[in-house]
Amino acid sequence: MVICETQDYIYPMLADVYYPIVEQGAYGEVKRNWVLDRTAACQFSTAGTANKEDIKPEAKLLLDNTLIGRMKSDIRFSSEEQRNAITNVLITNIKDRNGNVVYLETSGIRAGQPTVFEIATFDPILGPFGSIEYYRLVIKRSENQGSDL
Repeated sequence: MVICETQDYIYPMLADVYYPIVEQGAYGEVKRNWVLDRTAACQFSTAGTANKEDIKPEAKLLLDNTLIGRMKSDIRFSSEEQRNAITNVLITNIKDRNGNVVYLETSGIRAGQPTVFEIATFDPILGPFGSIEYYRLVIKRSENQGSDL
């Protein structure tokens, strides 16, 4: 069941939210088959990288993309109300209000495809009357861009 929330001035972007179907392999290894659950309204921007390098030169090159944003809905729960740990949620295909993909891989296995992000922080934000107004997220570019999406 794919639900698509509507964009507005507070949530001008849309992002696809994936959850895994977890299986155990023949040798006991955990296998995750990622399934698109819904398209959620959101807003993301860079997380204060004014004096920070995106690429850190070490023995290996590491691309560090961290975004901060908000979502209308609680993405810890699937559209079928199944609970998921934040480590079992992937966000990708973040699009602007015109439908253009904002974060795109330019090389590697997923060259030309939307960047895959993992959730680093997820917090409900309460309004002045004690109810949840939105969910604040910090997401990081996944080291494994070869995920089976």
